[in-house]
Amino acid sequence: MDQENVSATLTVAVPAASVFTVLTDPRTHSAIDGTGWVQEAADRAPLTEVGQVFRMDMYHPNHPNGNYRVANQILVLDPPRAIGWRTGEEKNDGHLEFGGWGWRYDLVPLGPSETAITLTYDWSPVPQRIREYLHFPPFGPEHLTNSLQHLAELAAPPSTT
Repeated sequence: MDQENVSATLTVAVPAASVFTVLTDPRTHSAIDGTGWVQEAADRAPLTEVGQVFRMDMYHPNHPNGNYRVANQILVLDPPRAIGWRTGEEKNDGHLEFGGWGWRYDLVPLGPSETAITLTYDWSPVPQRIREYLHFPPFGPEHLTNSLQHLAELAAPPSTT
């Protein structure tokens, strides 16, 4: 495969600022996740700056331990237009090690209450030594679409009916 990223776009009837607020709350990430792997935020503070690290508890049946924790480091934070992070792990000594894959949400306001959201998963920086035992992408493209639909539901204003 020549392409080393996959993305999906969804237009939602929600202001970009509302979508961005949901994305900067790690507590919402398990509900956004389209794979079912993200379990719970280990770090619950809002995402507010480039370099910030937030940890998520995960589960994957093919992971050696089943349950595991990832450390994500914010690389892009441009309210309310973009947020992105790289994913890795925290070693026992506290050292962070990143595998080279990352997530990015780009928000394009289409009006006061409509936003085009693009979710991109990029594995282009993954070194060959990791590619020898991990397959990329580790999920089908429908998982990105599922994530965007979940995000839209979470960001939508409460129904007044």
